[in-house]
Amino acid sequence: MKVTSLLCLFGLAIRLVAGPGDDMISSAHQFLASLTDGQRAQATFAFDADERENWHFIPKDRKGLPMKEMTSAQRHLADALLATGLSQRGYVKAVTIMSLEQILQDLEGPARRFPRDPELYYVSIFGEPAAKGQWGWRVEGHHLSVNFTLDGASVIGATPSFLGTNPAEVRSGPRAGLRVLGVEEDLARELVTSLNDEQRGIAVIDTKAPDDILTLAVRKADPLTPGGLSLGKLNPGQKEVAIHLLREYLGRLRGELAEADFSRLEKAGLDTIQFVWAGGFKRGDRHYYRLQGPTFVFEYDNTQNDANHIHAVWREFNGDFGRDILAQHVQQEHSK
Repeated sequence: MKVTSLLCLFGLAIRLVAGPGDDMISSAHQFLASLTDGQRAQATFAFDADERENWHFIPKDRKGLPMKEMTSAQRHLADALLATGLSQRGYVKAVTIMSLEQILQDLEGPARRFPRDPELYYVSIFGEPAAKGQWGWRVEGHHLSVNFTLDGASVIGATPSFLGTNPAEVRSGPRAGLRVLGVEEDLARELVTSLNDEQRGIAVIDTKAPDDILTLAVRKADPLTPGGLSLGKLNPGQKEVAIHLLREYLGRLRGELAEADFSRLEKAGLDTIQFVWAGGFKRGDRHYYRLQGPTFVFEYDNTQNDANHIHAVWREFNGDFGRDILAQHVQQEHSK
């Protein structure tokens, strides 16, 4: 495994990580080689296709090849591709989110336009997985959107990264007590309830939580309204909790990628990151929070279904779908 390297182009830090990208190329080739011609036509798109940025987290008609239409062997290869980009913890969260569709099916019944189905998750490959050239891949369905952009074997983008859970806590049946995104909820609540009155007066922007994440599923997320409590205003114990929460979001990715991104946040200045909370402080209260830095936001809400339905997204304001680095590459080529 090659050591993660951070290169600087035009004064900006760029994450070029060889090991994960090599694994992604290999897994994508194995997956594509297992498909029939018809399946390959469903699963593949040009890198510059509009579909690459057509992401969402709701039940809807999607393009790509659904796992429901794969053989068992093909499904294993799709799972292997998913695992190349995620940590063990991130992978477990992703596949457990898929499994919640069966719980929703049991709770809601079949009379739905878009059925609850653990196999209605779609795999899409954009461009040609190769050591040279730009390409990407996505695994997406209800409450899950995993997007990676590469330049050859260099991972240049891992967002939008969306995980959601409904129910946030399974309250009945053999899986009662399951909370896939429990850490994301509990750490933020631990942080906000530890704040003194002065800190809380800055961090808490509203006693009512918004109905959903504010970035929604827009193709390009802009910075949200500035404000909140900067991590530099926290005491050491509080800051430790905040950093743990940051790492929980970054830790969806496999270790090399997560550490490269954390180094990037450190270089930009952890103390400048702002924590915002809205809503109640007790479990079961509708609540919302975000951690926002100059280039990114981790945004979370738990408001729907009587505050038992979580959305948790990671967006890069200029780097979603690798936009910032791709733009730099174009500029570099044109300057020659």
